[in-house]
Amino acid sequence: MRTIPIIATLGAAALLAGCAGAPSVADGGDRDREVAGDAFPATIDNCGTTVEIESPPQRAVSLNQSATEILIALGVEDRVVGTAYQNQHVADDIAEAYESIPLLSDGILKHETLLEAQPDFVYSSFASFLTAENAGERSELHDLGVPTYLTEFDCTYHAAVEGGATFEMLFAEIETVAGIFGVPEAGAQVVADQQRIIAEGLETAERIEGTPKLVWFYSTAASAATPSVAGPGGLPQTVTEMLGAENLFADAETKWPEVSWDEIAQRQPDAIILGDLTRGYPGDTAQEKIDFLKSDPLTKTMDAVIHERFIVVPGQYMDPSMHSVEAITAVADGLVEFGGEG
Repeated sequence: MRTIPIIATLGAAALLAGCAGAPSVADGGDRDREVAGDAFPATIDNCGTTVEIESPPQRAVSLNQSATEILIALGVEDRVVGTAYQNQHVADDIAEAYESIPLLSDGILKHETLLEAQPDFVYSSFASFLTAENAGERSELHDLGVPTYLTEFDCTYHAAVEGGATFEMLFAEIETVAGIFGVPEAGAQVVADQQRIIAEGLETAERIEGTPKLVWFYSTAASAATPSVAGPGGLPQTVTEMLGAENLFADAETKWPEVSWDEIAQRQPDAIILGDLTRGYPGDTAQEKIDFLKSDPLTKTMDAVIHERFIVVPGQYMDPSMHSVEAITAVADGLVEFGGEG
């Protein structure tokens, strides 16, 4: 069994003033473009919503961990007055900065609590957080004079990204958020660091043998009998293709379909990538997943389980985040160790 640890790769960038120039506005249907550092007020098109940014935020609230980590990498944590939904391990190199940001809610932030923080900007990695039941709809917050930004990876909850998720989308998000905060040079540095990690992973991938068949096992629903796995349209699919491997559920209708172990066994994966989640839900940890796979009458007969061809990665590697690029190296290392198709 191979356990891949979290790799500390990104330090917080220095807070830098932006360069002059007119702000860029995304054309209809295009993805975000960078906002110049001192060109305010600025207008961006984000997930089909026009967002007006009067000035760089000074009282931002991030609704979840991955959004918070991007802001820390950009060096603007001193302008973040609150965060929520810290559901995964925080890397040691950013732990101090993360702890300096008030945790407004252990779970999903609600509208009333958000407004109590008096935000001038709200940033979310999940569409479901910007709803009337949670932090509030985007239109409602905009009417209150609070601009929002939603990752383009999840414009519509759980829907596959049209044309497929790409790391270019992640880089565009980092650069756009850097522009919103007036620190475009910091955004460029973070993107350069991310590109370096990808290059290292692809260099390792050149040693992968054959076309390994993969299943990305993220979590379970009500029971271990209904695993949630990576389908098409998400970064796991992109990583799989970049490594020259095959995602066995690329034919699913959503990017995180719930399937059955019967179906997984029939498709005979060469390796199983296990998301090691720290949310505290039953079956979330990699060890719980392994224990199940080795004990269930069906799954314990699978070749990948018999030979312990498991690649354990933190949950952040499977979601769009600062850590997504590390999935390339982690999975490539595991497949090289297994000898590709085993």
